[in-house]
Amino acid sequence: MVTLTPSAQQAISRFIEQAGTPLAGLRISVSDGGCSGHKYAMQLETQAGEQDLTLQVGEVTLLVDPESQPLLEGCTVDFVESLEESGFKFSNPNAKAACNCGKSFAA
Repeated sequence: MVTLTPSAQQAISRFIEQAGTPLAGLRISVSDGGCSGHKYAMQLETQAGEQDLTLQVGEVTLLVDPESQPLLEGCTVDFVESLEESGFKFSNPNAKAACNCGKSFAA
């Protein structure tokens, strides 16, 4: 369903360690908004929802709500650190168009 690059796995593991509290995992979701129609969101969660899909990717547990699942099918998440930018990048085969910020897309 969702693939995390090794770089993304390392970054997420770092954020989880820094949280200092027991966590259920990282929620990746899609909601309406952004400059292209849908926007990605990532949030550390202390509890999984009853209907969440739980994915184990290496040492990282991902939580995906039912509404986001079809929009994230086949998505790859990477973490990029360079002089120009730093952050998560989404490569989504379901995106028909994306904005330059890389945080929103049209399906």
